Amino acid sequence: MKKETVIELSAPATAVVAKKSGRPANPNSKRQATLAAREAAKAAGTFKKGRPSVAGSKRQAVLAARAEKIAAGIEVKRGRPKFAEVIVTATSDLVTLEKGESTGKKTKAKKK
Repeated sequence: MKKETVIELSAPATAVVAKKSGRPANPNSKRQATLAAREAAKAAGTFKKGRPSVAGSKRQAVLAARAEKIAAGIEVKRGRPKFAEVIVTATSDLVTLEKGESTGKKTKAKKK
């Protein structure tokens, strides 16, 4: 008869420490103090980026008018307006412009 032996293996607890790559930072430098102040302001919700807006400016009036139109349900048009397609055709020495359907090719008129 064979004897059964139980062996308990316990792995030693090891902590893996990741080495920080890159240039080491001086915790007492002015840059680190600025970064810490910025993070504190972000956490407090008082951090603002960019150029501050002037309350009475023409741009702010335009933006307020646009917001009122959007709130009222009026369509606000943006971007470049779309124009009807113009087809240029050349007949002998006379170049004429016609509005109408496209032939599929957009070519420039050439003088002969």
